[in-house]
Amino acid sequence: MQITATKQLGSTNEQSKTERVYQILRKRIREMELPPGSRLPKVEIADELGVSRAPVSDAIARLSEEGLVDVVPQSGSFVSPIRPEDIRESMFIRTGLEVEAARRIAILQDKEELLKALDANLAEQAAALERNDVAWLDNLDEDFHATLHSVLSAPRVHRLLDTCRALMDRPRFKTLWESGRPYATLKEHQRIVDAIKTGDPEFAGRAMRVHLSMVTRAVEHGIPSVSDKSPDAPE
Repeated sequence: MQITATKQLGSTNEQSKTERVYQILRKRIREMELPPGSRLPKVEIADELGVSRAPVSDAIARLSEEGLVDVVPQSGSFVSPIRPEDIRESMFIRTGLEVEAARRIAILQDKEELLKALDANLAEQAAALERNDVAWLDNLDEDFHATLHSVLSAPRVHRLLDTCRALMDRPRFKTLWESGRPYATLKEHQRIVDAIKTGDPEFAGRAMRVHLSMVTRAVEHGIPSVSDKSPDAPE
């Protein structure tokens, strides 16, 4: 029993290290700290984060599955380019899931706490706009949608939406202030909340669809301005 417990402890520890490395690299990629084409040297990453190569390899494998990293045999691992087809596919999936989610949330009988949380988030978004705090506004945007989904018992849907958002976040974050989107986004979020408050599923679904169509337009417009290759990327 002691041996088994020790093995389980060791396995849990490695999983924890992998999760930490994964979250750090994922954040850097999503926020363009690691731009498309950046090489991901496992030894250097392991040294920086104080782990062995195994958690780094596992984290990179997970990021590869999400489409954020390309693993090139004999060359190494690189941050994936921003591919328009990936963005369009992600928006197709996200629109279908989030519109249906809004419809279902609208007809919930007990949503008072949810609405309080959404109203509080909207107030914080307005405050972030006044301060021109783009990083905090981006976090609030993510929290807004996560709060909506939190009332639905659908963990696989949550994971799929998170993956779709990660692929879109790079061009979206890079161009967030350039297109004047923050102000429009706040209004669109407010309309979604107002629609949910009416209890009308079709109204709520339409409000979400309009919002996501505007997100799609802004992201598509921003793709050409984001470099999709660095000198380190393999030919």
